[in-house]
Amino acid sequence: MDKIGFGIIGCGVISGTHRTAIEQVEAAELIACCDIIEERAKAFAEEAVLGDNYYRDLEDMLAREDIQVACVCTPSGMHSEHAIAVAQAGKHILCEKPLDVTLKKIDDMIAAARDNNVKLAGVFQRRTYESTRRVREAVRTGKLGKLVLGDCYQKYFRSHDYYASGDWRATWELDGGGALMNQGVHGIDLIIHLMGPVRRLSGYCRRMVRNIPVEDTAVAMLEFENGALGVLEGTTSVTPGEGCRVEISGDNGTIILSGDTITKWAIEGEEEEEAEAETEGTASDSTAITPTGHVQHVGDLCDAIINDREPEIPGSEARRAVEVIKAIYKSSREGGATIELPLSYVDDGPGI
Repeated sequence: MDKIGFGIIGCGVISGTHRTAIEQVEAAELIACCDIIEERAKAFAEEAVLGDNYYRDLEDMLAREDIQVACVCTPSGMHSEHAIAVAQAGKHILCEKPLDVTLKKIDDMIAAARDNNVKLAGVFQRRTYESTRRVREAVRTGKLGKLVLGDCYQKYFRSHDYYASGDWRATWELDGGGALMNQGVHGIDLIIHLMGPVRRLSGYCRRMVRNIPVEDTAVAMLEFENGALGVLEGTTSVTPGEGCRVEISGDNGTIILSGDTITKWAIEGEEEEEAEAETEGTASDSTAITPTGHVQHVGDLCDAIINDREPEIPGSEARRAVEVIKAIYKSSREGGATIELPLSYVDDGPGI
C-alpha cells in the first residue's frame, strides 16, 4: 500500500490533534471520520477536506477497505466498545487515553486486538519527548544510583465551564473519574514509565472546589517494585494551573522534569544543568494540545504495521496507569488503606 488509511471515531476536541498528526506522517492518510452527531462529523469532514466521507454509523465507516487504522477519540468510557468493533473489523487501533475506565473493559480490548490479529496502541505523548527519553535512559543505566524517590505533581486548573462543556465529563460512567483519570493519567503513566511498576499505594481523593461527582483533588503515597517511594498529587482545582512536574532522586543524583523540559540535572561526576520551565499550555486550557506527540504515535503505529511489530505503547503498557488510578480510588474508598497491586476486577470500581 502507498498510504495507511486512517479513520477517526469521535469528532470532539482531541480529533483535531489526531487529524493534524495523520497529515504530518508521510505513511498515513486520513480517509474518513465518524460521529453520532452527524452535523459534527460533517463539519469535521469539511475542515479536513474529506468531502462526503463522513459517517454517523461506525459499522459503515469500518466497512471501507481503504481504512486500515481507526483512531478512537470518543469519551473514555466508550473506548472499549469502539475499539472492539474496530478490531473485529480487522483494523488496527490508536486509542486515546485512558484506554478505558475499568480494567475489565481494557482487558477485553486487548483480547479483541489479539484475537483479531490487529495492533492496539495507546496515546501517552509525554513518553515521546526527547527529555523523557533522556531521563529514562539515565534511570535505566543507573546514573542516579539507588533509586530513593519518584514523585509526580500535576496541578491543573479546569473551570466549572469546562466540566459543563460535555455531559460525559466528570462522570464515573464515561470519564471514569476526575483529576486523576482524565488529566492525571498522563503523569501517572510517565512516572511508571520512568520508575517502573508500583507495588503498593495508599491515597485520598476529594471534591475540594468543583461541583462534580468525581474527584478534583487527590494525593497518594507510592512504593515501587524497586523499593523506592514516591508521592503523587493530581488536581484540577488550583489557580493558576502549573502542569506536570516529575522529580526522581537516587543516592547519586536528582533529575527534575517539568513538562517537556529538564529543569534540574544534578548527577555526581556530571556537569549540573538547570533550566527555566514554561507553564504548560494545557495546565489551564484543555484545548492547548500540540500535535508533536501524536505525530510520533501515528508514525510509530504505521511503522509497526509495515514491519509487523508491537507499537511502542501497546495495550498492556497503557493499562498500567489505569490500574494505579483504580487502586488509588479503592484506597480512598477504604479511608486511605494500603492497596497491593495487581488489582483484581472485584476492586475495579469508581472512586469517592
